[in-house]
Order: sequence, then C-alpha cells, then structure tokens
Amino acid sequence: MSTVIDRLGVTAAATSVAGAEEVLTPGALEFLGELHERFDARRRSLLAARIDRQVRFDAGELPDFPENTRDIRDSDWKVAPIPADLQDRRVEITGPTNAKMVINALNSGARVFMADFEDATAPAWDELVQGQVNLRNRWRGRLDFTDPESGKQYRLSDSPAVLIVRPRGWHLDERHLTVNGEPISGSLFDFGLYYWHNAQAALSAGSGPYFYLPKLESRFEAELWSEVFAFAENRCRLDRGTIKATVLIETLPGAFEMDEILYALQENIVGLNCGRWDYIFSYIKRFGRSPDRLTPDRAAMTMDKAFLAAYSLRLIATCHRRGAFAMGGMSAFIPVKGDESANQAALDKVRADKEREVGNGHDGTWVAHPALVPVAMQAFEPMEGPNQLDRMPDRVPGRDAMLELHTGPRTEEGARENIRVGVQYIAAWLSGKGAVPLYNLMEDAATAEICRTQLWQWLKYEAPLDNGQRFTRELFERLFDAELVALGDVPHIGEAAGLFRRMVLADECEEFLTLPAYPLLP
Repeated sequence: MSTVIDRLGVTAAATSVAGAEEVLTPGALEFLGELHERFDARRRSLLAARIDRQVRFDAGELPDFPENTRDIRDSDWKVAPIPADLQDRRVEITGPTNAKMVINALNSGARVFMADFEDATAPAWDELVQGQVNLRNRWRGRLDFTDPESGKQYRLSDSPAVLIVRPRGWHLDERHLTVNGEPISGSLFDFGLYYWHNAQAALSAGSGPYFYLPKLESRFEAELWSEVFAFAENRCRLDRGTIKATVLIETLPGAFEMDEILYALQENIVGLNCGRWDYIFSYIKRFGRSPDRLTPDRAAMTMDKAFLAAYSLRLIATCHRRGAFAMGGMSAFIPVKGDESANQAALDKVRADKEREVGNGHDGTWVAHPALVPVAMQAFEPMEGPNQLDRMPDRVPGRDAMLELHTGPRTEEGARENIRVGVQYIAAWLSGKGAVPLYNLMEDAATAEICRTQLWQWLKYEAPLDNGQRFTRELFERLFDAELVALGDVPHIGEAAGLFRRMVLADECEEFLTLPAYPLLP
C-alpha cells in the first residue's frame, strides 16, 4: 500500500504487511507529519551539537558536571508520581517486536516487557510496520501466532507483563515515510505511531503509554522529548504527564547530566536505566582519539569495576533522591542447549550479576531470554517491597571515578572475537535480525558497536597486546582474513565484512554503524 496525506505532504512507502492499513491511517500519518514539522529541526540541531562536542573531546576536554546547572543538582525536587503498574519492575525482559517474541515475552513471568524498535530490531520497513501491527493487536485482544512449521499456537496469558516500547534514537531517520520529501525521524515514527493507536487503549486497560528512551547525550535532548510528550498529550486530550518514560543512561556525556535529564522530563519520567553495552561503546567512541584511554578486551569490562561500577552507583543515588527508579542493565548470557555444564556456568554468571545489582540498590534488572526470568526473580528476592526507592548507596562516585579506565588484558583473541561478532552481527542485521545469539551471548547493535570502535581505536594507536605484538594494520588484515574464512558462506557475509572492515580502517570513527548500514536494508 502507499498512502499520501496531501495537506502535509506525508508519504508512506508501499508495504505488503497484513493489517498495515490499520496503522498507516490518514489520522496517524497526519500526526506524524505534525511531529516532524514541529520537532525535526530541533532534533537535527541537537545532533550537530553532538559533533561539536566531539571536537572538544578530541582536543582533550573531559566530561564533567555542568556548572550552569548546579542549582538543579543541589536543590530538592522529585519526579511526578509513578503509576501503580510500574511500581514493581524487578525483572524486565527485552526483545524485538515480532509476534512470537512479543507473546513469549509478555507471558514470560517478567514484570515488564520492553518491545524494542531500536537495537534489537533491524529497521527494515515491513519489520517496523509488522511490529506496530503486533503491538496494536496486543491492546485489542487479538494478538496470536501459529508457527508455520510446528503448528504450535501462541496466545497471551491472562496476566501479561506491562508493555513498554523503545523507539529508535534521535540519530536515525526513517526513509520510508517522508514529510514534504524529508525523511521523518525514526524516533518520532516509532513513538508517534504506537502512541496514536494505543495510548487510549492502554489507559482503558489500566496501564498507559510507556516508553524507554535510548542514547540521550544531554539535558537538551531530554527537553526535546518533554516537548514531544507535551504536544502529543495535548493533541490527544490527555492530562499532562500521562505518558511515562524511562531513560537509558548509555552515553558518557549523558551520565554527567542525570539530574538534569530527570529534571527536564520530571512530569513524564519514572526512572533511569544502566545501558551498560552502549555505555562502553560511548566511552570508547568519545575517547577514541585519546591514546591514554585504550580499553582492554570487552570481557574484562565488567559492572563491578572502574567507570561502569561508578556510573551505576551514581545512577542509583541520583534516581532515589528524586523518587525515580534505578534500573539495572542487561546480562548478555543466555541458556546453553546441549551442554549442562556450560549452561549452569551461564546461569551462575547471570545470577551473580543480578545479585550485585539488587545488593547495590537497583529497583529492577533486564534479561534477554524467558528462561532467565526465574533466575533474576530469585536474585531479587531479598528486595523488601516492590522497589528500593528508600535505599541509597554507601558512596556516590564523583567525576574521576566515572572516568576511571578499566584494566585487563588486551589480546589477539579479543581482537578475533570482535571481528567474528561484529561481522556476524551485521550480516544478521542485514538479513532482518536485530537480536542475534552468538557464542552463548545475546548480541545486539550495542555489542557490535563495541567490536568495531574498539578495533578502530586499537588500530589508530597500534595498541600493545599482551603477547608483545602491536595491533597494526598488517595484523588486523591477517586476523580479519582468517576469521572471515572460518565464518564461511552465510547470507550477507560479503556486505557485512566489507562494511565492518571499512569502518575499522576509516580515518574518522563513524557515530553509529547503523548509519552506513541502513541504506543496505530493504
């Protein structure tokens, strides 16, 4: 189908998705056009500000708490009251928006399911439209799925998890929907379409229009979301603050403005979340031209040490002071089939990660697989009550701790793993998969970003490895060729390998791998 709203010049690309006409309606497209006209120019100016700030980081500037917002940090204030169905978020499961995943996640026993249009979804047009159809069907009581191979039927239980939707970040466009020839923001498309069709239905069911907001880098980007929410609420005649959001703190600059982000969104916000994998990626990217900030292997950067431990403790303290939830992050381990010993080791690692989080004072955590819900639930049993809003960490780390570099080995095997994971993930992404199990871990765009940015920085400074070698271009090319041969012939492997190699060898560090990868999607 193809739909045009002449008054605003809104054009949606053709799609073969059944039910698309129920989401790409004239009213919904008109609303998307209004969002674009009101907010896209500001979005683009904020993206330009990111680049300007990167220039300052490249020149040696370090992130710090803004002096001109000290009064916000020092004064006493709270976020708005939090709805009843969001008071207990001890275990949240995340995943893409295909019908089978949505049903399994909502039925998993987790308190919350985050339906992800961002890092767990490859934004092919039909995939996005189908996801919106699925979520609309959830609120209309007609979401089901029959496996075409096994014939197994999937339906929602009587007590599904609370649904929260994560739109794409501010940096991504949606080229399949244009307004006067300009692509709409992917974030405004994902948010706007879901909100338009489901806000009232969710409220009528005792829930509400709930969102996770990714990759914010400043209070100004939070202010833009606040303005979007205010407009959307007024447009649909809902009370101010009806929309509720949790912000992922997954960028280094954003971590130094947590109070300010809560303040900017205080009518809508209910919490912050430690987006650990994107945070590592952001640390590497923002310090990419700092030879004294060379990171160790990805596996050595754990949440109990250095900048990761510091920012998570500060997030807890900041949130609880303001009456907001402090959500823990994702453990990427998943169950291992056919190897009980390896499976038990994975479960033990997940359990230890979640026990650390509840012990530090987090109000909830993320898992990537339904089988891990009971493990996380058990880890959070010591939590008294539905949350830990009244608990504060024993210490609140400052700037130096939040910038402390992780130590550990930097190895040839770490480089090989980065190549394997990065190339295979991009190949899967180009095949339409956003969440990909690789080597007993659930990988998404964030972990692929770590792989390519870390190699980019190691190569730029010919980082020393623990075997005495330096990570030169010659070594990278040799490892890359060997790993590519070992991966064999899988769909899109050539395109993925070419893109990954170009990004590692590029003079400049690309902001996001999904930017050059997006044009390769259908």
